[in-house]
Amino acid sequence: MPSFPALAIVSDLAAARILLHPLRMRLLALANEPVSAASMAGSLGLPRQRVNYHVLALARGGLLTRAGRRRKRNMVEQLYLARARSYLLAPELLGPLEADWRRIEDVASPEYLLALSARMQSDIIRSLEAGQKAGLGLPAFSFKSQFRLESEEEREAFTTALRDALVEVISRRTSPNLGPDGSPARGRPHRLVLGCYPYAPEDAPPSG
Repeated sequence: MPSFPALAIVSDLAAARILLHPLRMRLLALANEPVSAASMAGSLGLPRQRVNYHVLALARGGLLTRAGRRRKRNMVEQLYLARARSYLLAPELLGPLEADWRRIEDVASPEYLLALSARMQSDIIRSLEAGQKAGLGLPAFSFKSQFRLESEEEREAFTTALRDALVEVISRRTSPNLGPDGSPARGRPHRLVLGCYPYAPEDAPPSG
């Protein structure tokens, strides 16, 4: 059976156009195990011919892969498997409209954080693709925590303490990014992006 990774990156505009179709997204969600176009049509209550058209489009775009055949009654069905369990659209797909943190003056704004997170995605995608071509892995570290702050004063104290701790760790545990003459220093460059934001839980009751 073809491999079934947890995440696939869509960085090709043609593939993105194929993916961003409501019915095709539903078909991909059904193809988390080998399945035929006829079975998907039955699950969705749609004509087989209509579903088969979209299945073939997904296969041409590399979003569905062939996963063998099976005999059903007097027919042989082609089985398909989704390329991945979930997908990420590369920020570069927007071209000159891609979010750019350098164009946002307010560094404390949610827009700045969103643009910076898009830059992080671009960095990781580019490094991951380069590593795959060279047969190398991409070392990465991530940390997520959820907590509550009861006041603006507590938020400011938390932010200051966290910034100070990060500066201290970076100064002790890493090398400078640039040499005295401004050229890149020794070692593999790394970028650290840290964001903190209030969030609305997905199961939160509607306000009002």
